[in-house]
Amino acid sequence: MIQLRPSSERGHFDFGWLDTYHTFSFGDYHHPDHMGFRVLRVINEDRVQPGQGFGTHPHRDMEIVTVVLEGALEHRDSLGTGSVIRPGEVQCMSAGKGITHSEFNPSKAEPVHLLQIWILPDQRGHDPRYDQKKFPAGTPEGRLQLVVSGSGRDGSLSIHQDAEIYAGKLADGAEMAHRLRPDRHAWVQVARGALSLDGRRLSAGDGAAVSGQERLSLKAEGPSEALLFDLP
Repeated sequence: MIQLRPSSERGHFDFGWLDTYHTFSFGDYHHPDHMGFRVLRVINEDRVQPGQGFGTHPHRDMEIVTVVLEGALEHRDSLGTGSVIRPGEVQCMSAGKGITHSEFNPSKAEPVHLLQIWILPDQRGHDPRYDQKKFPAGTPEGRLQLVVSGSGRDGSLSIHQDAEIYAGKLADGAEMAHRLRPDRHAWVQVARGALSLDGRRLSAGDGAAVSGQERLSLKAEGPSEALLFDLP
C-alpha cells in the first residue's frame, strides 16, 4: 500500500528569514493524521536567508539528521563541535540526555536549502554525540547510497534506531529499486525533480508512505534527488 503526502498539503510558514514546510506535525503546525510515520517523526524542508539562522536551543532523546541541498549551514553545539555542512554531506546528531546547538547560514549572499529529519531513538538517555560525513555522488544511472543506519554498516553514519536512510540521485529516465524485508516499511521523500514510485508520480516536496510491499521501483522524470527511509 502506498499513501501519498503531497507537498501542497504540508504545513507551511514564511517568517521572512525562514521559509519552512513541515511534512509532519511540528511546532505551530498540528495535524492529527500526520504525526509521523513509524519511527520517522519530522521532515522539515527549510530555506534560511543569508546571515540568518536558528539560535542556540536544546534537544533531548531524538536522532537528528540534516541534509543540505544548496548552500551551506554552520553548526555549533555544546559538545564543542563546530562545522559547516554542504551539499553531498550528511550530519547526524544524537541528542540523547541533552544537547544544545545552533544552526546558521554563514553566507552573505546565498540562502541555504536543507532537510532536517528527526527519528525517534530506540531508548531514552543515550549519551549525546555528533557525526558528519561527505558521501560520493551517485552514478549517472542512479543508485541508492546508504547514508544512515542503526549499525553504521557500509560506511554509513550510525544512529540509535533500527532505521536506514538512502540517498539517490537519478538522471532523466534512470531507475532504482529497493527491497523491503518482511515487517519493514518505507517513506520516500522527493528533494528535487520528479519521479514515479511504482507508477505514482511524485514531485519535489512530495512524500509517500509504503507498507506491505516487498519491492519499490523509482524512475526519474528528469534529473531528480530523493531520500528513502527503510523503517521498522
